[in-house]
Amino acid sequence: MRTSEIRKKYLEFFQSKNHAVIPSAPLVPENDPSVLFNTAGMQPLVPYLLGKPHPMGKRLVDVQKCVRTGDIDDVGDDTHLTFFEMLGNWSLGDYFKQESIAWSWEFLTDARWLGLDPAMISVTVFSGDENAPRDDESAALWESLGMPKERIAYLPAEDNWWAAGPTGPCGPDTEIFYWVGEGAPQGNKGTHPKQWMEIWNNVFMQYNRVDETTLEKLPAPCVDTGMGLERTAVTLGGMKSVYETDAFADVLETIRVLVGTEKYNERSARIIADHTRAAVHMIADGVVPKNVDQGYILRRLIRRAIREFYKMNYEKPVIAEVGHLFIGKFIDIYESVREHAEKIKSELSREEEKFRATLSKGLKEFERRLEQGTLSGKDAFDLFATYGFPLEMTQELAHERGKTVEEALFREEFKKHQDLSRTASAGKFKGGLADHSPKVTAFHTATHLMLAGLRKELGSAVHQAGSNITEERTRFDFTYPEKVSRDILDRVERYVNTAIDAQADVVTEVMEKKTAKASGIEGSFWEKYPEKVTVYTVEGPGKTIFSRELCGGPHVKNTAEIGAFGRLKIAKEEASSAGVRRIKAFLE
Repeated sequence: MRTSEIRKKYLEFFQSKNHAVIPSAPLVPENDPSVLFNTAGMQPLVPYLLGKPHPMGKRLVDVQKCVRTGDIDDVGDDTHLTFFEMLGNWSLGDYFKQESIAWSWEFLTDARWLGLDPAMISVTVFSGDENAPRDDESAALWESLGMPKERIAYLPAEDNWWAAGPTGPCGPDTEIFYWVGEGAPQGNKGTHPKQWMEIWNNVFMQYNRVDETTLEKLPAPCVDTGMGLERTAVTLGGMKSVYETDAFADVLETIRVLVGTEKYNERSARIIADHTRAAVHMIADGVVPKNVDQGYILRRLIRRAIREFYKMNYEKPVIAEVGHLFIGKFIDIYESVREHAEKIKSELSREEEKFRATLSKGLKEFERRLEQGTLSGKDAFDLFATYGFPLEMTQELAHERGKTVEEALFREEFKKHQDLSRTASAGKFKGGLADHSPKVTAFHTATHLMLAGLRKELGSAVHQAGSNITEERTRFDFTYPEKVSRDILDRVERYVNTAIDAQADVVTEVMEKKTAKASGIEGSFWEKYPEKVTVYTVEGPGKTIFSRELCGGPHVKNTAEIGAFGRLKIAKEEASSAGVRRIKAFLE
């Protein structure tokens, strides 16, 4: 079964169970400071799992784009991917364990849907601990569907407990596994862990963790599920590797033809395909190659893919050509890919051109320095600063020659000269909202007012291009091709402070997306929103509209709450990247 068919069947099945289909959120989290990219289907929905009403109701289904960077070095084996799609269905205080388990079983085993052999499936449930009881309810539900007791494994919290963080919603989960061992299925995940592959996870959020030892029952338990699209395709096809599926097979064959069978290396080709596919979606969602944050990861992926071509003695420009193949696969699935197809190819070509211009010289310099022994952190940083070698690539090159790189000094130089902390390269992002505290929330609403003021002064071509909000300040990026004069910045300041002084109400309404878009309501990445959207309007006396914009929140209820922290002061305006300006502002 092709991935496109699995994706279609999944959405259709849960539509038949009265779930509303919602679009994937962009890869870059809107207001989550903890990660560079959305790494799971639940991340964009956390506010709704915490109780915020969703405009599309209490039953939702989606296919979420995800990126995980922690396993990049493992890419090229049979299972690890940088970019993947997660199928998910959600109950926001509606149905619970009985329906969730029954529908999972129906979708997996019914011939109308995936038609998997029930004898090849086993499950796990929570074994209980001092904080929460054993999940006998889920086990009984599985038995009622025909699951033999010997294929139900009770496992501890480290395997079958999910939590949003150290406090907050949490609960047991039940995971579904498919037999990938030799011969007939034996035992369960607990008795034969390596022979059972996870294909689906149903999380039952029924508790609120108050502290390390205290759990309270939630008044409206939720269900959060996730099933990897590519892994499901492997299961249905009886394959051993995700790279055998239609998601990759034709691209790998194209790479084989390009480099020639004699020079072709399967692992190199897999890395190229994985990294280029991830790069296509990152660029489609607004990321560009840079030396910081998400752009650093994107640059690392593209440059590693180019080097894998070099390993196969293929040195012609080619990354945009591989990218074009993946654009074709997703152009009718994700609006972001369709809208930015040309940008994707141009960014890939531009980055490849930059890297190829210095790659040969950089490799020669690498070899020269390596002859002296272990590479110092200063050597590694010089290769990065002069030749664009990400640290990870230098480490990989050194490892291939049995050498190591002194990382600590590199990190010091990296932070000092590039303003990139270690957490950025490890996958932590400093963007979005630092938290949902009253002052950060006030800054967030003030930032929306600032955008409205900028659009009033500079025109409707101005849009948000990113933000970073803490309790100390707001840092806001917006699209504009040239420096903004101090006079205009002063007028924007006055606009925001007028709205604060007006003690304007922040009104929330749900409307049809097409109506919102047609009426000129401001918003970025329209494709991420469902057919019904939440619009925040800052409305003062006499129906004066200061700001009207799509957003996921949080916001103050009245601008007087902003005034409690002071008046807005724009301290700095500068270039952020090509065609993007950055403002730093305070409440004082």
